[in-house]
Formats: sequence, structure tokens, C-alpha cells
Amino acid sequence: MKRTIRFESEIGPAGALLASMKAVQQALAGSDGLSADQMAERLQEWQTLVSNLAGGVKRGAELATLYEVTQVINSSLDLTETLNLVMDLLIHLTGAERGCLMLLDEDGVLQIRAARQFELGSVDSADLELSHTVVQQSVENAQPVLTTNAQVDPRFSAQESVIGYNLRSIACVPLHVRGRVIGALYLDNRMKEGVFCEADLPMLKAFANHAAVAIENARLYTVTDQALAARVEELTTLQQVDRELNASLDLERVLELTLSWALRATRAEEGVLCILDKEGAVQTVATSNGGGAPALPEPETVKMALRASDPIVVGRLRILVPVRFEGQVIGLLDLRNNGGLLFRPEHAQLAGRLADHAAAAIENARLYEKVRQANEAKTEFVSFVAHELRTPMTSIRGYADMLAREMVGNLNPRQLQFVHIINGNVTRMQILVSDLQDISRIETGKMRFEVVPTPLSVSLQNALEVTQAQIDARSQKLTVEVPEDLPRVRADPTRLTQVLINLLGNANKYTPERGSIHVRVWANGSCVHCAVSDTGIGISPEDQAKLFTKFFRSENAAVREMPGTGLGLCIVKSLVELQGGEIQVESQLGEGTTFEFTVPAVAEA
Repeated sequence: MKRTIRFESEIGPAGALLASMKAVQQALAGSDGLSADQMAERLQEWQTLVSNLAGGVKRGAELATLYEVTQVINSSLDLTETLNLVMDLLIHLTGAERGCLMLLDEDGVLQIRAARQFELGSVDSADLELSHTVVQQSVENAQPVLTTNAQVDPRFSAQESVIGYNLRSIACVPLHVRGRVIGALYLDNRMKEGVFCEADLPMLKAFANHAAVAIENARLYTVTDQALAARVEELTTLQQVDRELNASLDLERVLELTLSWALRATRAEEGVLCILDKEGAVQTVATSNGGGAPALPEPETVKMALRASDPIVVGRLRILVPVRFEGQVIGLLDLRNNGGLLFRPEHAQLAGRLADHAAAAIENARLYEKVRQANEAKTEFVSFVAHELRTPMTSIRGYADMLAREMVGNLNPRQLQFVHIINGNVTRMQILVSDLQDISRIETGKMRFEVVPTPLSVSLQNALEVTQAQIDARSQKLTVEVPEDLPRVRADPTRLTQVLINLLGNANKYTPERGSIHVRVWANGSCVHCAVSDTGIGISPEDQAKLFTKFFRSENAAVREMPGTGLGLCIVKSLVELQGGEIQVESQLGEGTTFEFTVPAVAEA
């Protein structure tokens, strides 16, 4: 017997069997043969060797199957697909009638993630509730649970599920990953006993270990992929938020957009966005209507938010987000749910990031609102002053005219000179007041236009009548080029004349004596063009960039010598553009300037 064992250890079950059979053959061929006891001993030895040989074949098949299974379950990183693959392979590998795979969720509760019958049909999750006791026991003890016949096993025979479902064979193996249990594999058979035995446990454990690693890898991949997708979605959302917020400088609109995006991102039911002053007092408010206007945050809530550096989740039903700009709290975002969805920390973090993106837009809109209000106040003041100046100027001009006509007595030449100086300055003041009133009307949108089809040549003639004396006084040469078939334009005749008077007046002022002024008018497409050119002092490129701004006057000494308010060209540009045209300037310092503007032409029938 020892020789046989030595044979087996040296050459394996197959070699030991052949050696033993050869020894029997030799003994039978001899004269003594074998006794019945010796023959029985040899037959027992052969049975043992055949059994060992069969066990080796089975283990080899199991290892091959396990290798194949490992290759299959590691072929996918999709969690759902991996879970289904594990169940399909396990049913085939063990011959179980049905089975399920349970994983622990974040709260430590077992959840059925995949289930199969022998035919791989779907198993009703309610039907598998009976397996929770076995699985819970296996998970808590971190050990396999196995019975060959639950009907007679004292651990299970008294359970209602075992009796009701006539369960017999049961096997459950925990899933281990890095020293912790993440779930379990459960198998049973209602018809047959002995489907699973203790000898199957090593194979089932090995399978469970490989499956657990594959499941954990797939879960981590899924979590990472979901986190990445959520981050990409968040960045896309924030990019869209930036576009919408930066498209408007209206404070009310910016607040509404910010609150709307915050409600959408966090799934809050209602919310309030408050703009705060330096003392924390509420100045401006945007609210959502979730069954009525939400109440404003309480003073204590505002104080708490002002002290906080990060968003605060209050009772999982409220999020308070301080809106900060350059380290200072400028607002408070208050999001609420009334018992529905519970807020999680990630909701607060997302709301905080959204508030960070909105802070600059809110501050810009707030500053723009202050500038707009200041500009409106300035415009109203200018309009008021200009209106109030008209009465004393009219009085001064009237009395100066009376003095100039010697209606109250004769004046000596010196006195007459002073009266003419008074009249000249009153005229300049009247022009300034008129320009200020025009600027005020343009800025407030109160400039009135009576746009009608009108010949540009008529407005040009009216402008020339006003400026001709000034041109003649400087001995300047004036040429006008207007085609006879020029179409009418759609414009206000009075405002068109005002534009031409300003451009002709500028050409006259900044062109030296005996210089040239040329006016050319022509049609091109849907517009009529008018260019006023001169051979004057010209304009530098630096001054051209500021030419149409209010109150701009060049530092050029030749320009400073001439009277002006710096409002004429600003008014001209506004009048042209408000009537649907454009204006541009071309100039060369020391050589002259050309102003060209367009007016929409009337399509003649």
C-alpha cells in the first residue's frame, strides 16, 4: 500500500493505476497467482486511483471554466452588463435553478441588482425576498452559507419561505473586495437536493472573488463615468449661464436668470435672490412663484449667511448661498423645498459654483444700473438748466437789441462794440443750450422725428442759405455736385438740414481763407450718400478715434482758436444713425477732411 501511495505521489493517479494493473497482470501470470483478499485489495486500490483521477479531471475542468468565466466577466466595464454576465455564468456553472446577485447600497441595505432563472428569464424581485435572510447571514458573517436539503436542515426547515417554496438546495457566497463585503451571490434549487456540496465551495469562492473584483471595477468605472458626465453637464450649464448672464446688463433680468438656473440645477421648489448692501439690508429681490411668492429670508438667516464662507444646507430642505464678489457678500441665494426632494451637499456645492459665476454679472449689472441712474440724473439736470437758461438769454438778447438800435438813447462807438460782443456771446450760448437740449433728448429717447420722403437737395439748399455768408466772409470756394435724377430720401427734413449745417459749419471753421469746400451727393443702392470735403487743417488719427464723443475738442491750437462746444459732431452722428444712416470720416492732417454720411433712399414706384 505504501508503494502505491509512493507511486501516486511521484507519477500521479494515472501512472499509479497503470503500475498497479501491471503488477496484478504479472502476479496472475505467475504460478502462485493472487488470493481473493489480495484481489479485493487491488480492486479497492483501483477505485481510489480512479476516483482521484476523476477528481483531477473535474478540478482541471473547473479551473478551465473559471479562467473562461474570468475572461468573460472582465470583458465589460458596464456595471449592469457585468452583473448580468455574472449571473448568467453562475447559473450555467452550478446547475442552479435560479439565483440573484445582491449588493450593499450606500446605507448598507442589500439591493437585488441582477436575478436569473435557469432559463435566464427575469425573476420577480418580490419572489426573491425570501433569499434576504440567507444573504444577510452570509454578508454579516462574511462566510458562505450552504445546505444540501433545506427541508431537513434545522437552520432553515422552520422558515416559511423554505416551506412555502419547497426549497432544497441553497448556496450563498459573500463578495469580498479589499477586505470588505460588498454583497453576495445566492443560488437555490426547489426540486433537487444535493445540487451544491462542500466540495463546490472553493470553486464558488474563487468565482465570487473574481466576480467581486469585476463588479467593483465596473462600479468604480460607472461612478467615475457618471461623475465625469455630471461635471461635463455642469460645465456646459455654467457656460450657458455665463452666455445668458453676460448678454444683459439689466439687473432685474440678471437676477431672474440666476435664480431660474439655480432652481433648475438643484431642483428646488422655490427660491429668493436678494441683493444686499454693506450692512446686509435687502435692496433688490428676485423671487420664484411656487404656489405664492416665497417669504424673504429672516434677518438672522441673512446674518448667518454673511458669516458663512460656503453654502449652508439647513435641515436638508433649505440651501443658503452667499453671493460674493471680490471677497464681499453682495447677495444671498435662498433655495427651498417643502418636504419633497431632500437637498444633498452636492446640491449646495453646485448652487455655490453657479453663484460664483453669477456674482460678476450681478455686480456689473448693479454698477451699470447706478451709472444709468446717474446718467439719467445728469441728463435731467442738463435739460433743466438748458430750459431755465432760455428765459434770461432771451431777455439779455432783447435788451441788447434795444441798446444796439439806440431805442433808449444814443451810444458811442465803444458802447456799441460792447453791445455787439454781448449779442455774439448770447448767440453762442443759445447754440450751446440748443445742443445740450438735443443731447438730452437723444439720450432720453425723446428726440422727435417726422420722417417723410423728402429731396435731400432741398435740405442742402436750406443749409447753404444759413452758412453761405460765413463761407463768403472767409473767401472760400464752394462747389456743389448734385445729380438731377437723385431719388428722394426717407428722413426728417429739419434734422437733415441740421446735419448739413453742422458739417458745412465745421468745414468753414477749420478751412483757412481762400480754401475750398466741396459737397457731393450721389445714389448707391438703397442709400443716398452725401460727402462734405474741405482743404482745412485735417484731423489726426488719435483725434479721429474720439471725434464723435460728447464734449471732445482737439488739443490742436488751430482748433482751440475756434469757438465750439464739442457737441456738434456727436449730435450729427446720433441724428444720422437714428434715421437709419451711417457716418464716417477720412482725414489727413494738414491736407483736409471729408465727412460722408448716408440716408435711406425711397424706392420710387
